[in-house]
Amino acid sequence: MALTESWLKSHHQKPHDKVTEVADRDGMSVRVSPKGKIVFQLRFRWRGKAQRLDLGVYPDMSLKQARLHTWEMREQIAQGIDPKQGLQAASDDDLPAVFERWYQAYCVVNKKNHADIKRSFEIHVFPHFQRQCFGDISLQQWMLLLDDLALHKESIAARILSNAQQLYKWAMKREYAKHNVLLGISAKHDLQVKKRSGDRVLSQTEIQWLWHALSHSRMMLKNQLFVKLCLLYGCRNGELRLAKKSDFDFHTKVWTVPQENHKTGAISGKALLRPITSHTEALLHLAMDLNDSEFLFCNAGGVEAMSRSVPLSLPTNIMQWLKSQHQIDMPYWSMHDLRRTARTNFSRLTTFEVAEIMLGHALPKIQATYDHYDYLSEQTVAYEKWHECVLGWVSHHDLEKLASIF
Repeated sequence: MALTESWLKSHHQKPHDKVTEVADRDGMSVRVSPKGKIVFQLRFRWRGKAQRLDLGVYPDMSLKQARLHTWEMREQIAQGIDPKQGLQAASDDDLPAVFERWYQAYCVVNKKNHADIKRSFEIHVFPHFQRQCFGDISLQQWMLLLDDLALHKESIAARILSNAQQLYKWAMKREYAKHNVLLGISAKHDLQVKKRSGDRVLSQTEIQWLWHALSHSRMMLKNQLFVKLCLLYGCRNGELRLAKKSDFDFHTKVWTVPQENHKTGAISGKALLRPITSHTEALLHLAMDLNDSEFLFCNAGGVEAMSRSVPLSLPTNIMQWLKSQHQIDMPYWSMHDLRRTARTNFSRLTTFEVAEIMLGHALPKIQATYDHYDYLSEQTVAYEKWHECVLGWVSHHDLEKLASIF
């Protein structure tokens, strides 16, 4: 029988009494293990002997992609090329090998999220091009992968496309590929990925409810402090998550964000300097007393820096608590929206350039070339005003009145 996606889904990760093999067409079949692992295989004869070759694992490789791969392998056989030998000979120049060279030489050095990029390729890309020579991967193969991925995971598809294009640019200069087959492919126009810019800014009332939830829910104290400091500083949560206790100088009242810990550091080559205000000093001391690590924030019971995944769940926990305890349906917000909320309020309290420096944004090129002033005193004034504003809101509020606003 011919395989179908519905059949594959119904047998994926489902227990079986024994190993099961089901034929498709053109010599392709699937092997289903007792635990429900499905492997696409190609059966063929080479020099009179029966051969079998693994193509990929479902669902990392779709049925459509497996059939295309089968057709390509059949083409090699027709040309007198043993698929097994061809794949082995290309192992030094296959996609994972070339990617790893690019990753170490360029990605690790220039991209703060390099680990996420590598993980995306390991999960979504490598299984589709197992041991295939990087320079031989066709545009059609890439588009089959990216089109399928964009249907369900737009942001990942766009990220993979962007980094694959950079990989080709690097690889061509080192003769791993003759052409950039992805040149000119657009996530917006070819994958129909719509980039959505966020516009969520928390209102005064929402900040009051947020602070109330932080102070009265069962959220761990370290996470409460993390959210409060993100709002008060308007910093990227990664800057705070990776911060070491030694980055905070309570004598000079300065928090130094090393260049490797902030987004523009690789370009500017400089650290960010933020003031420690009278309102944040107590919160920082409290956070330091919660662990014996060199890092300000750690995972529960650990000494390493807080994981990237921890901040992602905090807004949801807060919104769920407000719903269950106060029947408050707060519109969805993310940790990055706290940064946008702070920046929006900075505009009321200081000049544009100071507000941008407070966020750690790069100044326009000419200004950045000639202006090396740290604006610490101006930042301090603006931060003090913002902190007094927030603490004024949250210290004088009536829950019944707040509830009536929602």
